[in-house]
Amino acid sequence: MTVRTRIAPSPTGDPHVGTAYVALFNMAFARSQGGEFLLRIEDTDQARSTPESEKTILDALHWLGLEWDEGPDNGGPKGPYRQSERSEIYRKHADQLLDSGHAFRCFCTPERLDELRATQMENKQQLGYDGHCMHLDQAEAASRAAQGESHVVRMRVPREGQCTFNDMLRGEISIDWAQIDLQILLKADGMPTYHLANVVDDHLMEVSHVIRGEEWINSAPKHILLYQYFGWDTPVFCHLPLLRNVDKSKLSKRKNPTSILYYQRMGYLPEALLNYLGRMGWSMPDEREKFNLQEMLAEFDIQRVSLGGPVFDVEKLSWLNGLWIREELTDEQLADRLHDWALNRDVLMAFLPFAKQRMETLSDIAPLGNYLVSGMLPITAEQLKSAGIDEEPLMEVLQYSLWRLESVQNWQRDAIFEALKYVADAMGIKLKAFLAPLFIAIAGSSASISVMDSMNLLGADMSRARLRYAIELLGGIGKKKLKKMEKAYQQLS
Repeated sequence: MTVRTRIAPSPTGDPHVGTAYVALFNMAFARSQGGEFLLRIEDTDQARSTPESEKTILDALHWLGLEWDEGPDNGGPKGPYRQSERSEIYRKHADQLLDSGHAFRCFCTPERLDELRATQMENKQQLGYDGHCMHLDQAEAASRAAQGESHVVRMRVPREGQCTFNDMLRGEISIDWAQIDLQILLKADGMPTYHLANVVDDHLMEVSHVIRGEEWINSAPKHILLYQYFGWDTPVFCHLPLLRNVDKSKLSKRKNPTSILYYQRMGYLPEALLNYLGRMGWSMPDEREKFNLQEMLAEFDIQRVSLGGPVFDVEKLSWLNGLWIREELTDEQLADRLHDWALNRDVLMAFLPFAKQRMETLSDIAPLGNYLVSGMLPITAEQLKSAGIDEEPLMEVLQYSLWRLESVQNWQRDAIFEALKYVADAMGIKLKAFLAPLFIAIAGSSASISVMDSMNLLGADMSRARLRYAIELLGGIGKKKLKKMEKAYQQLS
């Protein structure tokens, strides 16, 4: 049997370091076994998936040095490798489950499901679908569906006993079937959920080992059951430990930058970042901290993965990156890296039309543009407060702007302007006053080019990171306060 592993990112946002971490371990295991590593795009969420996000993810993984044998960009015999191009395959398999009685059509409205959830919460019951449509006559259900009545397809799940399976790292795992929801497999729009698409694709693409994050452990029984329903062999499961913040909480962008693009924009070397991800829960036999990808692949043994939550510490990453710069790059190579990173003609040409209007001497370019080739800026809380907005609404301006900008998928000046203007109008603050603290957070000064143009030049990841940094400079937002702000933000109109 040829070992085949996969990574399956969703193109709905920035490329996450967690995606790179899982991709690295999938590739390393496949290579260590003389096998194959493939990439597919899970873009069944049509509302949020974009071609731009897909390209960004692929580019980011390539930048790190990760390569796959099959995928949407390089093809392969098991394609297509985008789930949006495989809808007929999923519908056929959903019909197969309906015909065999392993799935059923559910006609429950969103309103009924909301009421059910509210009742369960009120009565402190386990949340989940109550099987309301499970016993409908199949012929009646098929007739209602044929007449165009909106419905989803759900899988049948035993209500008694346990699902027991073996994990490569964790040994035997048992989960009560009563904890497993009657999962939706096919949505009302005809698109599959992750659970159906994942199992069907893994089988048809002959994936032998499913190596993924531990957050999927509780979903494993659903997937195992689907393999059984279809009469297929179940792959080997391996659930990697989740990346953690320094405080041991789950890695999140609130406490740590999580986008690969952020680290690229900050000037981290791809070799150093990949090296650091390789140390997340795994170590070389000689325990050395600095190693390249080829050295890791030569020594890789997945049994050396530790289940203790690996801590993603940016300070430790920076230390390791410094080692790579000093020990692996000649002066000439460092000059090339600096040029490729930001000191190149493309970056200069993007900025010059704005800078030119403010220049009297060539040396003016440095103070005008230094924030574009910097990481976090040396600004203070006092500078932010000097923008003329009281402290509480100031925090709201920054946080609401961040939330709004996180929803901007097409990162262009006009889209950024519309997002910020929306928040300013909703808060009843004149745009000029609203933008004042954003100028400081983004550019370190109110004397820069338009903040929208600055954000466009910096990119989404760095812009959002600087807003988060500004919020932390003001003392950050506690959980209670954050919930209150989320409610207020949702009510903005």
